[in-house]
Amino acid sequence: MLTETDIYKFDLNGYIILKNALSTNEIKQLETELEAIPNIEPNQWHGHIHREQYANAAKRGTSYQQIYEAGPGFQRLIDHPAYIDHVKHFIGNQDDFDAYLAPVYIDECFALKCEKGEHIGLHSGGYKRTKRTQFRFHNGNFHCGQINVFIPLTDIGPCDGATLVIPGSHKGNFKLPEGSNKSEATRKALGAIEVHLNKGDVLLFVDAICHGSVARINEGERRVVIYRFGPGWGNSRYGYLPSKELVERLSDEQRKIVQPQTYRLPPDLNAQNLKDGLELTSP
Repeated sequence: MLTETDIYKFDLNGYIILKNALSTNEIKQLETELEAIPNIEPNQWHGHIHREQYANAAKRGTSYQQIYEAGPGFQRLIDHPAYIDHVKHFIGNQDDFDAYLAPVYIDECFALKCEKGEHIGLHSGGYKRTKRTQFRFHNGNFHCGQINVFIPLTDIGPCDGATLVIPGSHKGNFKLPEGSNKSEATRKALGAIEVHLNKGDVLLFVDAICHGSVARINEGERRVVIYRFGPGWGNSRYGYLPSKELVERLSDEQRKIVQPQTYRLPPDLNAQNLKDGLELTSP
């Protein structure tokens, strides 16, 4: 349930932690479904799941895009009751044109595995004012362009490659100074803190906040899932389409979040010529 404390802390810091948001069984199901994905190479596909090919993939870890295609556990994360009301509230405009097609839209969803030494440097910040990632509050309502739902599948404590955030940086007017990722001392001097989480917790943050992760020191893997939500009129960050099979399995509410856009065509137009997964409606 969204509380006044959640709203206050999100506005102030740019993030909140929802403790024990997912059950032990839900986490186990996600782990099982993630394990079922074979060890494909960068830029290869497993069904409709794509292993992302980063420019510096050796340092960032292994990312599987379109992870809601991986099974019922990941499908449930599309509108999980533990956080979906938070997401809708912080994206805002639920009674306006922004929600005409859908209350929110999943612009990207992926699972990320990070081994020893892998990390993602600090990036983003409120100074950019980009529409996709912006933090904005106006006339009593939030208008955030992207809300990240970060779900750890492993406990993340000291030396486990924790997420970094700089509280309040979502409202900043200046970019990160040069050399911000040079050392732990430099990051701390900027106010960066490690967010330690247990399996089942959820970290929810606006993408405008400066964020990243520290390099993992411990043996083993840091495994996390990230669903990025935006307004219902958005489109896929990387141009992915949901599979027709997934769309057919979803509830009406989930379908709107995954594929809010439908296409109006003359009745005599051959819909089969369009890409798989697009839902069509007649005028």
